[in-house]
Amino acid sequence: MTDPDVVIVGAGQSGLALGHFLARLRGDVDRGRRQSAPTFALLDERDEPGGAWPDGWDSLRLFSPASMSSLPGWPMPPSTDQGTPSASHVAAYLAAYEARYDLPVHRPEHVLTVARSGEGFLVTTDLRQLTSRIVVMAGGTWGRPFVPVLPGIEAFAGRQLHASGYRNPDDLVGQKVLVVGAGNSAAQIAADLAPTTDTTWVTREPPRYLPDDVDGRALFQLATQHVAGAGRGVGALGDIVVTPPVHATRAAGLLKARRLFEQFTEDGVIWSGGDAEHFDAVIWCTGFHPDLRPVLGLTAGHEAEAPATTDELPTESADVPGLFFLGYGDWCGTASATLVGVGAPARATARRIDELLHRHASM
Repeated sequence: MTDPDVVIVGAGQSGLALGHFLARLRGDVDRGRRQSAPTFALLDERDEPGGAWPDGWDSLRLFSPASMSSLPGWPMPPSTDQGTPSASHVAAYLAAYEARYDLPVHRPEHVLTVARSGEGFLVTTDLRQLTSRIVVMAGGTWGRPFVPVLPGIEAFAGRQLHASGYRNPDDLVGQKVLVVGAGNSAAQIAADLAPTTDTTWVTREPPRYLPDDVDGRALFQLATQHVAGAGRGVGALGDIVVTPPVHATRAAGLLKARRLFEQFTEDGVIWSGGDAEHFDAVIWCTGFHPDLRPVLGLTAGHEAEAPATTDELPTESADVPGLFFLGYGDWCGTASATLVGVGAPARATARRIDELLHRHASM
């Protein structure tokens, strides 16, 4: 492969959305509408398409119907089963999207480091080295699960896993399970476990449910209005979307959260009143950090922090010319970590990349 103008690290939903817009520029060249367009490659460490969606737990579903969960250019086909699309449906859609637009994805190829090289970058992978003018980090957060250090955690001898490693309750049936976290993953996994395990859900503050009629469509509209200064932010309404399983489990009285315990013991926890309780397993639903390990040598700040981006374009690095971040969260584009929300920042990023490369070619 000839070294491309643009290297996109990751071929999940964010990388594919950007690839779509860059491919459209190439199509304009083929149709004689412009003289040149960026060449690009998507480097994906996974063995199969679909981003992180194949790794989601078995009962994971989107908050919105397929019609409101699409990447730019091609609507997600309706789900064949009842309810909103499953994680496997989303993974199949992303695989089909990649093939539909014949995007130049190279997998499995793991990017190790990104370093400056002249006016561009030297990208080192587990297979080779290549140079590019532009690098776009679009690897998401799934590879960087966050687990807080709570008192006594080093003494706990039970099983521990993060939400990113949870699949289903099968190997936890009949056990006492502690679910830690206050967001959607915690509520959904606690609801998934409740029928077959003795589950205790703990949060630092009482969980805040969104109104039952608020789904992903409303969340995206609220987020957009908030950024435009025309409404309240999503956080003003709550943190947890009441999906049908969450609603049913809560209605049955099986989804009640307790305040966070004081500390771990070897076989459980100690509550604030001093009572000790045994637990077999802990599931951490405590979020993720942006997976930016290949560029930690370039960007300023701690690895858990969001890198500085420009005021004009929240995906463009403020410190490193030619470096972009796409799809990690609201700090690099409104709702950009969602399927429907990544389109706008991906389009703006493609335009900016085209502008930078055209300017360089004219010099």
